[in-house]
Amino acid sequence: MQNLKVIYEDNHIIVVEKRPNIPSQSDKTGDMDMLTLVKNYIKEKYNKPGNVYLGLVHRLDRPVGGIMIFAKTSKAASRLSNQVREKVFKKKYLAVVDGKIENKAGTLEDYLYKDARNNMSKVVKPEKKNAKFAKLDYEVIKYNEVKNLSLVEINLHTGRHHQIRVQLSNFGHSIFGDQKYGTRGRGKQIALWAYELTIKHPITKEEMTFKDLPEPIGTWCILKT
Repeated sequence: MQNLKVIYEDNHIIVVEKRPNIPSQSDKTGDMDMLTLVKNYIKEKYNKPGNVYLGLVHRLDRPVGGIMIFAKTSKAASRLSNQVREKVFKKKYLAVVDGKIENKAGTLEDYLYKDARNNMSKVVKPEKKNAKFAKLDYEVIKYNEVKNLSLVEINLHTGRHHQIRVQLSNFGHSIFGDQKYGTRGRGKQIALWAYELTIKHPITKEEMTFKDLPEPIGTWCILKT
């Protein structure tokens, strides 16, 4: 069976850890993606013949690791997708960012414009055509004075393209290892991790929260006390 960390599984949903640099779904690179990897896991574990149904409910940027949930039935997929639209579906991230943030907690509100040609987003004025409102809350968990890096928790209110990366960079505290928007850690793995996911179970309606922390190695050593 493929090397896949399963956090939770029942007849309707499966929650797994996405390792960094694996696409959420197939792309032009042809590299193994999470949708295919989880399908293969289910096919092998349950000895299922033919094609396995698996619903992609949300995505993570390719370089980002953390929690992903997939739907094992079309009903679960539809209900979870509704939760995403209705903002019942909640995600929290951890990020290691450059510098010391003076305000220990706060909210960032910007308007973002996606440049599809460069696959990048940028902060723009609200009146720009196709600009989309973006909002997140942050809280500083720890500051490493020696490395001048801060560990922050991010609570997303909107789900825009590269939102966390763009907003933190515009804030003057870009994510360590961000190759597109960062100022430090060039050539390193981006220190952004989807560590908490809260949903209402699509069938039982029970509120469920799943957590998965990155291993405290490399830049993530800042997690250590």
